[in-house]
Amino acid sequence: MKIIIDNKIPYIKGALEPFAEVIYLPGDLTTNEVIKDADALITRTRTKCNAKLLAGSTVKFIATATIGFDHIDTEYCEQSGITWTNAPGCNSNSVGQYIASALIVLAEKNHFLLKEKTIGIVGVGNVGKKVARLCEILGMKVLLNDPPRARTEGKKGFTELNELLEKADIITLHVPLNMEGADKTFHMADNQFLSAAKRKPIIINSCRGEITDTMALIMALKTGQISGTVIDCWENEPEPDRELLALTDIATPHIAGYSRDGKANGTIMSIRALSKFFNLGINNWKCSGIEVPPSLDIFIDGSGKTTQQILGEAILATYDIRVDDQRLRSSVETFEKQRGDYPVRREFPAFRVFCKINNIKAIHKINQLGFRL
Repeated sequence: MKIIIDNKIPYIKGALEPFAEVIYLPGDLTTNEVIKDADALITRTRTKCNAKLLAGSTVKFIATATIGFDHIDTEYCEQSGITWTNAPGCNSNSVGQYIASALIVLAEKNHFLLKEKTIGIVGVGNVGKKVARLCEILGMKVLLNDPPRARTEGKKGFTELNELLEKADIITLHVPLNMEGADKTFHMADNQFLSAAKRKPIIINSCRGEITDTMALIMALKTGQISGTVIDCWENEPEPDRELLALTDIATPHIAGYSRDGKANGTIMSIRALSKFFNLGINNWKCSGIEVPPSLDIFIDGSGKTTQQILGEAILATYDIRVDDQRLRSSVETFEKQRGDYPVRREFPAFRVFCKINNIKAIHKINQLGFRL
């Protein structure tokens, strides 16, 4: 058996060598010629798995170690008898950590209390649900919009988009990229969407760049239709629009889901799916060697601090989004390299928090976020 694996997928080397010839390649070098006699691909979003890549090949199975799968031509695969799988929810906690860091930084920068703000979450799947819970822990009022779920589960608990646009102070997008159909999300955040946002909200995009219309965002920021943006996903990656970047409050190079924990989960789900498909017997495979930062201990003296300040201190100790923002702004041309060489980031449960706090509410919330106390 022959398997082609994207060489940026971590913790995977050695897992499949007992069963197959394994070739590790950069995504842009994974060509039709290379995969012609392969049985399986394990890939990422940069490799377009379509007829151009797959025609005439012996590929039977594709696993992408990512939540998104819009880089896979699923219709072509199904017509060609190629089974494909993604890794739903693998980095949902990582994106939650990213949103938490962004919210704390925005609150500090703009001098507001999160408990006084309403956040609208558009798309309440694996990621959106985690973000909703996190925002509730931070004390925010949460509005949920997810038409596909509302149709299936009923409207209770969900908010119509027009109401969300009317009431939200912050809007965060967590939808898949659908190019057409009833649930089309391509350029969802367009001129009409942004002009309907009554409270001049901050827009956060950490799902797909094409969900937002770049020119509409620029115009909305310039005219004050919206009060700010946090952008991790850009149209035309890896070349983000420089004008939009200059106007954006927080700009990062598509790394919201790039915690080591999230990456490990994507690898685990891909290996297990491939094992089941080819009956390799490693359906419970786990990865090892997940890196850790210099310290996993956080010390907080909460004397005279508010609950938001205490939570912010814990969150930013695990991940300070401003570091990624500064890195991107200082070297936009290395967008892709920054993704490939992304530094070690671990999620909340990896950390221990030592509290000198009389604030029982803050202690409870730190525990709810997943920290070890």
